[in-house]
Amino acid sequence: MIKRLSVISLALVLAACGSSTKLDENAAGAGMGAGSGAGAGQQGASNVQSVDLGASQGRGRGPANVATTIFFDFDSFTIRAEAQPILEAHARFLNANRGRQVSLEGHTDDRGGREYNLALGQKRAEAVRRALTQLGVSDGQLEAVSFGKEKPAVQGADESAYAQNRRVELNYK
Repeated sequence: MIKRLSVISLALVLAACGSSTKLDENAAGAGMGAGSGAGAGQQGASNVQSVDLGASQGRGRGPANVATTIFFDFDSFTIRAEAQPILEAHARFLNANRGRQVSLEGHTDDRGGREYNLALGQKRAEAVRRALTQLGVSDGQLEAVSFGKEKPAVQGADESAYAQNRRVELNYK
Protein backbone atom coordinates (compact mmCIF):
# COMPACT_ATOMS: atom_id res chain seq x y z
CA MET A 1 0.00 0.00 0.00
CA ILE A 2 2.82 2.42 0.89
CA LYS A 3 4.61 1.58 -2.34
CA ARG A 4 1.46 2.28 -4.33
CA LEU A 5 0.94 5.65 -2.59
CA SER A 6 4.58 6.56 -3.21
CA VAL A 7 4.25 5.79 -6.91
CA ILE A 8 1.04 7.79 -7.16
CA SER A 9 2.59 10.74 -5.30
CA LEU A 10 5.64 10.65 -7.53
CA ALA A 11 3.49 10.55 -10.68
CA LEU A 12 1.49 13.55 -9.50
CA VAL A 13 4.63 15.51 -8.69
CA LEU A 14 6.22 14.69 -12.04
CA ALA A 15 3.08 15.68 -13.89
CA ALA A 16 2.66 18.95 -12.00
CA CYS A 17 6.18 20.32 -12.12
CA GLY A 18 8.04 21.86 -15.02
CA SER A 19 11.76 21.98 -15.53
CA SER A 20 12.14 25.75 -15.93
CA THR A 21 11.50 26.89 -12.35
CA LYS A 22 13.19 30.17 -11.51
CA LEU A 23 14.74 30.88 -8.13
CA ASP A 24 12.24 33.59 -7.23
CA GLU A 25 9.17 31.47 -7.98
CA ASN A 26 7.16 29.77 -5.28
CA ALA A 27 9.17 26.82 -3.95
CA ALA A 28 6.04 24.69 -3.60
CA GLY A 29 6.16 23.93 -7.33
CA ALA A 30 9.85 23.14 -7.41
CA GLY A 31 9.83 19.43 -6.63
CA MET A 32 10.61 16.86 -9.25
CA GLY A 33 11.43 18.05 -12.76
CA ALA A 34 10.00 16.60 -15.91
CA GLY A 35 11.54 13.22 -16.64
CA SER A 36 13.52 12.13 -19.64
CA GLY A 37 10.98 9.48 -20.53
CA ALA A 38 13.41 6.62 -19.95
CA GLY A 39 11.48 3.42 -19.60
CA ALA A 40 8.24 4.97 -20.82
CA GLY A 41 6.13 2.51 -22.71
CA GLN A 42 8.18 -0.50 -21.62
CA GLN A 43 6.02 -3.03 -19.89
CA GLY A 44 7.58 -5.01 -17.08
CA ALA A 45 10.88 -3.10 -17.36
CA SER A 46 12.29 -1.68 -14.16
CA ASN A 47 15.43 0.27 -13.46
CA VAL A 48 14.93 0.18 -9.69
CA GLN A 49 17.92 -1.23 -7.88
CA SER A 50 17.59 -3.29 -4.74
CA VAL A 51 19.08 -1.87 -1.57
CA ASP A 52 20.39 -3.81 1.40
CA LEU A 53 18.59 -1.93 4.19
CA GLY A 54 20.80 -3.45 6.86
CA ALA A 55 24.10 -2.86 5.06
CA SER A 56 25.04 0.28 6.93
CA GLN A 57 26.47 -0.60 10.33
CA GLY A 58 28.02 2.63 11.58
CA ARG A 59 26.72 6.11 12.15
CA GLY A 60 27.32 8.48 9.28
CA ARG A 61 26.53 5.88 6.63
CA GLY A 62 23.40 5.44 4.62
CA PRO A 63 22.39 2.61 2.30
CA ALA A 64 25.28 0.63 0.83
CA ASN A 65 26.26 1.22 -2.80
CA VAL A 66 23.94 4.22 -3.25
CA ALA A 67 25.17 7.66 -4.30
CA THR A 68 24.90 10.39 -1.67
CA THR A 69 24.98 13.34 -4.08
CA ILE A 70 22.12 14.81 -6.13
CA PHE A 71 23.24 17.14 -8.94
CA PHE A 72 21.37 20.15 -10.33
CA ASP A 73 21.34 22.20 -13.50
CA PHE A 74 22.60 25.79 -13.60
CA ASP A 75 20.45 28.24 -11.65
CA SER A 76 17.90 25.51 -10.84
CA PHE A 77 16.56 23.66 -7.84
CA THR A 78 14.50 21.21 -9.88
CA ILE A 79 15.48 17.62 -9.19
CA ARG A 80 16.59 15.75 -12.31
CA ALA A 81 14.83 12.53 -13.33
CA GLU A 82 18.06 10.52 -13.03
CA ALA A 83 18.15 11.32 -9.30
CA GLN A 84 14.86 9.52 -8.64
CA PRO A 85 16.32 6.01 -8.07
CA ILE A 86 18.87 7.52 -5.65
CA LEU A 87 16.15 9.30 -3.69
CA GLU A 88 13.99 6.16 -3.63
CA ALA A 89 16.88 4.11 -2.23
CA HIS A 90 17.53 6.67 0.51
CA ALA A 91 13.81 6.83 1.29
CA ARG A 92 13.62 3.03 1.65
CA PHE A 93 16.64 3.12 3.97
CA LEU A 94 15.27 5.96 6.10
CA ASN A 95 11.80 4.39 6.27
CA ALA A 96 13.35 1.12 7.47
CA ASN A 97 15.61 2.98 9.95
CA ARG A 98 13.31 5.55 11.57
CA GLY A 99 15.96 6.46 14.15
CA ARG A 100 18.44 7.60 11.50
CA GLN A 101 18.76 11.25 10.49
CA VAL A 102 20.31 12.85 7.44
CA SER A 103 21.56 16.35 6.73
CA LEU A 104 20.68 17.59 3.25
CA GLU A 105 23.48 20.01 2.39
CA GLY A 106 22.79 22.35 -0.54
CA HIS A 107 25.69 23.71 -2.60
CA THR A 108 26.17 25.93 -5.66
CA ASP A 109 28.95 26.77 -8.07
CA ASP A 110 30.87 29.99 -7.44
CA ARG A 111 28.98 32.17 -9.91
CA GLY A 112 26.65 34.72 -8.34
CA GLY A 113 26.68 36.56 -5.04
CA ARG A 114 26.99 35.00 -1.60
CA GLU A 115 23.39 35.64 -0.51
CA TYR A 116 21.95 34.44 -3.82
CA ASN A 117 23.94 31.22 -3.65
CA LEU A 118 22.99 30.59 -0.03
CA ALA A 119 19.32 30.95 -1.01
CA LEU A 120 19.73 28.68 -4.06
CA GLY A 121 21.56 26.05 -1.99
CA GLN A 122 18.73 26.13 0.57
CA LYS A 123 16.10 25.73 -2.16
CA ARG A 124 18.00 22.72 -3.51
CA ALA A 125 18.18 21.13 -0.06
CA GLU A 126 14.46 21.82 0.50
CA ALA A 127 13.59 20.26 -2.88
CA VAL A 128 15.36 17.05 -1.83
CA ARG A 129 13.62 17.21 1.55
CA ARG A 130 10.20 17.49 -0.14
CA ALA A 131 11.00 14.59 -2.47
CA LEU A 132 12.00 12.35 0.46
CA THR A 133 8.94 13.26 2.54
CA GLN A 134 6.73 12.49 -0.47
CA LEU A 135 8.34 9.05 -0.44
CA GLY A 136 7.26 8.56 3.18
CA VAL A 137 10.31 9.75 5.13
CA SER A 138 9.49 11.55 8.37
CA ASP A 139 10.33 15.25 8.24
CA GLY A 140 11.96 14.85 11.66
CA GLN A 141 14.65 12.68 10.08
CA LEU A 142 15.69 15.43 7.66
CA GLU A 143 17.61 18.68 8.10
CA ALA A 144 18.03 20.98 5.10
CA VAL A 145 20.98 23.40 5.22
CA SER A 146 22.83 25.52 2.67
CA PHE A 147 26.52 26.16 2.22
CA GLY A 148 26.04 28.12 -1.01
CA LYS A 149 29.37 28.40 -2.80
CA GLU A 150 31.45 28.12 0.40
CA LYS A 151 32.34 24.40 0.15
CA PRO A 152 33.07 23.45 -3.46
CA ALA A 153 33.50 19.76 -4.24
CA VAL A 154 36.13 20.64 -6.84
CA GLN A 155 38.10 23.76 -7.71
CA GLY A 156 37.90 25.22 -11.18
CA ALA A 157 36.20 27.75 -13.39
CA ASP A 158 34.93 25.54 -16.19
CA GLU A 159 31.58 23.84 -16.77
CA SER A 160 32.87 20.49 -15.50
CA ALA A 161 33.80 22.00 -12.13
CA TYR A 162 30.60 24.04 -11.97
CA ALA A 163 28.47 20.94 -12.64
CA GLN A 164 30.11 18.99 -9.79
CA ASN A 165 29.55 21.85 -7.35
CA ARG A 166 25.80 22.26 -8.06
CA ARG A 167 24.62 19.59 -5.66
CA VAL A 168 22.92 18.39 -2.48
CA GLU A 169 24.91 15.97 -0.36
CA LEU A 170 23.13 13.54 1.95
CA ASN A 171 25.19 13.16 5.12
CA TYR A 172 23.89 10.68 7.66
CA LYS A 173 24.26 11.43 11.36
